[in-house]
Amino acid sequence: MKEDKLENIFKSIEDTVDLHEPKAGHQERFLEKLNAASEEKILGKRPTNWWKPLSIAASIAVLIGLFIGNTFTTNGIDQQISKISPEVSNTEFYFANLIEQQVVLLETESSPETQNIIDDTLVQLGKLNMDYQKLKQDLINGGNSQFILSAMIQNFQTRIDLLKEVQNQIKTIKTFKTQSNENLTV
Repeated sequence: MKEDKLENIFKSIEDTVDLHEPKAGHQERFLEKLNAASEEKILGKRPTNWWKPLSIAASIAVLIGLFIGNTFTTNGIDQQISKISPEVSNTEFYFANLIEQQVVLLETESSPETQNIIDDTLVQLGKLNMDYQKLKQDLINGGNSQFILSAMIQNFQTRIDLLKEVQNQIKTIKTFKTQSNENLTV
């Protein structure tokens, strides 16, 4: 039975199969190409593609440039601000640490019920941080120092208030969840 299937398959493709002999010298041409390819491997002759290593090197150079530029810019701004008002550096350090602790605490409270509110809070904190960076630049550019310093402190206070409010909302969600589950009967 299997032989019949094979015969049928071969009969069906009989017209498409090439049964002719190759042209004269086919074997010699094939062996020449094979020898040439093996010689290239042995001698290491490969076409040189310089664009790949150059593109990798260029990418690395760009990344290093961005890193160095960002590092010196941030340090330069912080140094200039500490010259203008040394109290700002101390205040910034205190508030930044306090906010970072609150963010870590907030992220530990993450659950499916609270994930959206935490994500939204982190987005808002990012916006407030961008505003703070603009205020720092304004202070360096020589704006009204008292007004800008007050706005910088208000920015930190807003971030802390936001974090406290979100933590209270998370407590409310968790309390509601446990109370709802206690009222369920099985």
